Amino acid sequence: MNKNKKILTVVLVFLLLIILPIFILILYNGYTSDKKNIVALQSLTKDIYGGNRIRVDTAGNGVAKDLCVVYDNINLSNVNLEQNQKALLCDINNNKPMYANNVYSKVYPASLTKIMTGMLALKYNNPDMMVTIEPEDLNLEEGSQVCGFNVGDQLSMEQLISCLLVYSGNDAANAIARVVGGTRESFVEMMNEYARELHCTGTHFSNAHGLHDTNHYSTAYDIYLMLNHAYKAFPRFSQITDKERYTTVIKDANNNPKKLDLVATDQFLTGESPAPSKVTILGGKTGTTDEAGSCLAIVAQNAYGNPFISIVLGAKNKPQLYSQQFNLLENIN
Repeated sequence: MNKNKKILTVVLVFLLLIILPIFILILYNGYTSDKKNIVALQSLTKDIYGGNRIRVDTAGNGVAKDLCVVYDNINLSNVNLEQNQKALLCDINNNKPMYANNVYSKVYPASLTKIMTGMLALKYNNPDMMVTIEPEDLNLEEGSQVCGFNVGDQLSMEQLISCLLVYSGNDAANAIARVVGGTRESFVEMMNEYARELHCTGTHFSNAHGLHDTNHYSTAYDIYLMLNHAYKAFPRFSQITDKERYTTVIKDANNNPKKLDLVATDQFLTGESPAPSKVTILGGKTGTTDEAGSCLAIVAQNAYGNPFISIVLGAKNKPQLYSQQFNLLENIN
């Protein structure tokens, strides 16, 4: 009996010597993995005012593992930006940053805001739902980009989203905000909540269209987070934003047909500015205000079918913007 106990003890000690190191190794790997996620999140949640806002509560869930995380500026020899510009180029499949310049600095996003507006419209509404344009939808500053709606015009949510994303209509943005949110103010709350869900810690929205407001801001990295999510979670987003023009028929207040023929604001899509050879533009969003400069955030595909996100903010004009985007996109092949 004592002999059997001794044998059992030896076996247990032997197994313990084998299993314990393996268990310790598993714990260590889990710890270092979480530690890497925490370090990554320190970077991706860098506060726009210079501090670090560490989201350790979500680090263990691997928030950063499916994202392109940027720790510092990354240069490319053929890309030159003005001093105050921001830009980012990411390999989506490999979650690899290829170029980065001031990606956590505060910017005014202009109509890149409509990436978020479009996502919420796609997320929460039936595309066949009919919308009637109301006076508050047309309450915009003079010279604002509009689709030409009149009070009483009727169109589907699908048509409204296309007007928003292809032509960047601010009247379309107001109508979407009112219908989806119940009020424009409630919709802005939805925008900010969704931004937090996407870990956009340098973003605050004040409206659905992106016209200038000092309390309406973002970062190049947060714009990447939004566009990356739009591309992956909402296939319809890319199907709409890759159009060079959008032609449709809506109804006016008297139920008569009214034709809209809207040309895309993205000059890569219209052919006004050529993309590099063997690069396909899959969609994205333009934005321009005096304070934001000329901006463009796009998803592009290389010759091998791999997707990339390219963002240039704060160009002084359209020729400079598309020249800089061209130089960035030359690197994806």
